[in-house]
Amino acid sequence: MTDSKYFTTTKKGEIFELKAELNSDKKEKKKEAVKKVIASMTVGKDVSALFPDVVNCMQTDNLELKKLVYLYLMNYAKSQPDMAIMAVNTFVKDCEDPNPLIRALAVRTMGCIRVDKITEYLCEPLRKCLKDEDPYVRKTAAVCVAKLHDINAQLVEDQGFLDTLKDLISDSNPMVVANAVAALSEIAESHPSSNLLDLNPQSINKLLTALNECTEWGQIFILDCLANYTPKDDREAQSICERVTPRLSHANSAVVLSAVKVLMKFMEMLSKDLDYYGTLLKKLAPPLVTLLSAEPELQYVALRNINLIVQKRPEILKHEMKVFFVKYNDPIYVKLEKLDIMIRLASQANIAQVLAELKEYATEVDVDFVRKAVRAIGRCAIKVEQSAERCVSTLLDLIQTKVNYVVQEAIVVIKDIFRKYPNKYESVIATLCENLDSLDEPEARAAMIWIVGEYAERIDNADELLESFLEGFHDESTQVQLQLLTAIVKLFLKKPTETQELVQQVLSLATQDSDNPDLRDRGYIYWRLLSTDPVAAKEVVLAEKPLISEETDLIEPTLLDELICYIGTLASVYHKPPSAFVEGGRGVVHKSLPPRTASSESTESPEAVPTGAPSAEQPDVIPPQGDLLGDLLNLDLGPPVSGPPLAAPSVQMGAVDLLGGGLDSLIGGTNFTAPPAAAVPANLGAPIGGGLSDLFDLTSGVGTLSGSYVAPKAVWLPAMKAKGLEISGTFTRQVGSISMDLQLTNKALQVMTDFAIQFNRNSFGLAPAAPLQVHAPLSPNQTVEISLPLNTVGSVMKMEPLNNLQVAVKNNIDVFYFSTLYPLHILFVEDGKMDRQMFLATWKDIPNENETQYQIRDCPLSAEAVSSRLQSSNIFTVAKRNVEGQDMLYQSLKLTNGIWVLAELRIQPGSPNLMLSLKCRAPEVSQHVYQAYETILKN
Repeated sequence: MTDSKYFTTTKKGEIFELKAELNSDKKEKKKEAVKKVIASMTVGKDVSALFPDVVNCMQTDNLELKKLVYLYLMNYAKSQPDMAIMAVNTFVKDCEDPNPLIRALAVRTMGCIRVDKITEYLCEPLRKCLKDEDPYVRKTAAVCVAKLHDINAQLVEDQGFLDTLKDLISDSNPMVVANAVAALSEIAESHPSSNLLDLNPQSINKLLTALNECTEWGQIFILDCLANYTPKDDREAQSICERVTPRLSHANSAVVLSAVKVLMKFMEMLSKDLDYYGTLLKKLAPPLVTLLSAEPELQYVALRNINLIVQKRPEILKHEMKVFFVKYNDPIYVKLEKLDIMIRLASQANIAQVLAELKEYATEVDVDFVRKAVRAIGRCAIKVEQSAERCVSTLLDLIQTKVNYVVQEAIVVIKDIFRKYPNKYESVIATLCENLDSLDEPEARAAMIWIVGEYAERIDNADELLESFLEGFHDESTQVQLQLLTAIVKLFLKKPTETQELVQQVLSLATQDSDNPDLRDRGYIYWRLLSTDPVAAKEVVLAEKPLISEETDLIEPTLLDELICYIGTLASVYHKPPSAFVEGGRGVVHKSLPPRTASSESTESPEAVPTGAPSAEQPDVIPPQGDLLGDLLNLDLGPPVSGPPLAAPSVQMGAVDLLGGGLDSLIGGTNFTAPPAAAVPANLGAPIGGGLSDLFDLTSGVGTLSGSYVAPKAVWLPAMKAKGLEISGTFTRQVGSISMDLQLTNKALQVMTDFAIQFNRNSFGLAPAAPLQVHAPLSPNQTVEISLPLNTVGSVMKMEPLNNLQVAVKNNIDVFYFSTLYPLHILFVEDGKMDRQMFLATWKDIPNENETQYQIRDCPLSAEAVSSRLQSSNIFTVAKRNVEGQDMLYQSLKLTNGIWVLAELRIQPGSPNLMLSLKCRAPEVSQHVYQAYETILKN
């Protein structure tokens, strides 16, 4: 009879009856009763009232009954902690039971009972089980340490369990080794600063020996641990690779991917001239191909990982194109991934095969797949020049099918082909123009308009074609409107006599009737260019375009290197680093590939630019993050050496005023009539004619200086973590000087002396400008207040988050470490007010993708109050205007390292919420600037 009978009952007073059965003398009746209790618990009934009766059943030799009771205990121990203590004695007893299964069961259950009161009683039994003679008990106890560490980390460290775990790595049983590695990895992930897995060649050798004999999940733990190790030279890397390679033929796909991860990582250290390097490349292909014969979900994960591998080392799979051909019964998500990899592997050798496949796919029924297949044909043309002609004729064949979405995708990709191969395939334009009426998607319409404008001189009726688009100008999407404006201006520059009215019409639509600031700005710039200097306009608008590159969707190299270190995990499926999707970022460590050996570097392609090369445009504000704890531990805690201040790096701010002396000269240009005064967009707030100064209704000298906002002191280092020393503090900025205001309290029983302080490298180079002066010894229960002056000439290194500051404080007792977040407004300098012309030019010069928008809620202040409050913290109002009843403040601020941040603050009278738009060349700063705005305005 099955166990389903326990889930069906018609009895009333069930709890009472179960109680009686649990206290029965007959063993069988007891077992039946416990099964009924577990069944009730499983379906969600509350059977906690039976806790004492079920716990009494623990005293038994029957393993099945014991398992059931332990299951019940795990579920209810949290809600009945006082009752759960009754079970402690049984645990202690079971941990010494002659049967190893019962010992292991007891230790496993102990780890699952997350009750603080009980954990300290379980330390002794756990210690015994960690040294048990039976490997099954030891491996269970190893995992229990990780569970206990999650409940009470301090207890585990004090009891010395971590050292015992490290010893288990040398255990004779491979399963114990695997579980010890898994437990240590788990603990190390939640405490990235602790150097628990201190791997060296000896311990690596032990792990590799255990690798061959443990279960598949044990192998994964060991391989993941190996992937975090950096070999000392290429010989050690090769030796590890040789011992890991057999795992590639494992039946479990997770083991295969973990092995691939280790090999991909260590291949970085091998010279490409080595015979072994070529052998390894050949060995990596078959297991990856085998993964594609699994079920679709596994195929998808494999394909996402292969996508990364192909971007890093395309030579691994260059001969395996056929396995990525799509099967008719593949789910759409597999088809799209395969398509992506086909294009990445396309080369002159296999392009004929690939194109034949893609043409076939373009006649499928699945719309998304067909679209991507058509795009893929275009990408092949751009990637493999020899195939371009064949690709274009394939696309023309597809256009002849007259299938709407196929035609639209084909036109989008043909635009890219024209950009890559100018003056080569323009003969197809006539065919494209025939399909003009069928285009209804913004991207296709914009592509077609671009083609008409770009090749207007070859199209007889170009003006009619563009005029047909102009009829519904306001109904078009922004993308189409912008493209249409540019195309008509190009047409005018090529055929000025025939199209003057047309260009006048589009400029008027773009500047006077449009609400879109991008469109208006572009319209005014064209208008200004055409009216003042048509020759310059020709040079700007009809300038020769750079050729587009073949792979625009490649993952950025440093991110790709990080993702290679996460092969076989969610990060490799999302193609995002864990910090982007792990809540809170606790325990997320940024990984990177080991540095290449000199010999392998010399064989790299000459075009490879070092990723760390600073761009000429922007100061190298924030170098990459290194080993932070290591840096702090190496601090020399003498008084800081004050050196000459470093010059702040200058920032190229695009000082050219894109609109020259203002909009006044738009009036009275050669071929133009001025827009009537009434038609000026209302939100410019003034008639065109006064130049830029009229664009803004400027208020001079808004606000008065009253000192930057200071946050209340917070406890940075609690006394219990620093042997009685408690440190509270805050940061201030006054008249250009930054200081850290500290409050030191001695809560210990002994006197404290010899204080010193040092900061780790940080994002903005904050460092103490003088030693920490505590003039008299700090007696017990005494508090002293100190203001420590800071400067920004220390070492710079990008932190996570950006405003993180790691501090070491030394006294006669010990050295203590803590980290705190400083508010960014202490770095806003006094000369952060930008000239108005400069502000406008800079705002336009910074790319739109660098603009971020935030909402500041519950801040019911007037524009004057906001401006005054922000100015006291060095956020300066450059200009102010009123648009449709809303106050707009244009503001600038400058950080100590020379980075400018521009802001537009929108205030709606009567609404408590403010809208803030920020533009900056270093967009990672914006989030922290927004937090500074919020802090200053709400306090």
